[in-house]
Amino acid sequence: MSFRAGMAPILGRPNVGKSTLLNRMLKEKVSIETRKPQTTRHAIAGVRNARASQLVLVDTPGLRAPDRRLLSRNMNRAAAGALAGASLVLVVVEAGRWTRGDDRALNEALKSQLRCILVVNKIDCMRRREDLFPYLEWCAGKADFAEIVPVSALREDNLERLCDVVAGYLPEGGPLFPEGSVTDRGMEFRIAEMLREKLTLNTHREVPYDLDVVATSLEMRGRAVVAELEVRVNRASQRGIVIGRGGLRLKAAARQARLELQRIFRRPFHIRARVRVRKNWFNNPRFCQ
Repeated sequence: MSFRAGMAPILGRPNVGKSTLLNRMLKEKVSIETRKPQTTRHAIAGVRNARASQLVLVDTPGLRAPDRRLLSRNMNRAAAGALAGASLVLVVVEAGRWTRGDDRALNEALKSQLRCILVVNKIDCMRRREDLFPYLEWCAGKADFAEIVPVSALREDNLERLCDVVAGYLPEGGPLFPEGSVTDRGMEFRIAEMLREKLTLNTHREVPYDLDVVATSLEMRGRAVVAELEVRVNRASQRGIVIGRGGLRLKAAARQARLELQRIFRRPFHIRARVRVRKNWFNNPRFCQ
């Protein structure tokens, strides 16, 4: 049997479930997940190894209408840039709903002239399952899709079939990543993102969109990982919100991140985080890589 390998970016509007889809297809968490839009800010590759194939899925920031933030423009560029060198593209939409954001994602995929698989996610959220087939038929009229696959990423419904379908469109060739690889992102990035996920889940209004987390140092002490992290916020008032009364919110988020990292990597973690005000960081090229 010939071996197949290739890259498949996942495009879609914000909050359509791209990161959940990636993680469930990989059966490992490499991209953070929250219910808040704009959680994913970078293109993150995840590697699914099978006996006869290696599928490299790329989670991308949700495509959105451009705004004045450099961060937002960079996120759109990251999504579009993930198409370079790809074998095919997955466009994710929500079952029973189609928006301008979905048109934006589809148009970006069509511009690439790659084969396009439409993934209809959140089928578990449809009030009436009998409405799914008419919706799939309606979607088929939007473009010449190679396949249309309905799934529930959250409940892992029909994901094995999706993986088989995607693998069938990969070109023949050797693996793109060494055996055992899970993602193209290093531990520093994954630790910082995990803390950002927990802080995003524990803060509200504009705070999640105005904060960022970066690892400033990483040290191995035996099997244990000791990470120093900087949490960036835009205003002094946000610093107090992120820290919380008596430091409890920051401590709770760090603990949640530490426990999940220990489960993923199966080693001890120690996280030390401090919050710094970086005025207008999301428009500073130094902080928006």
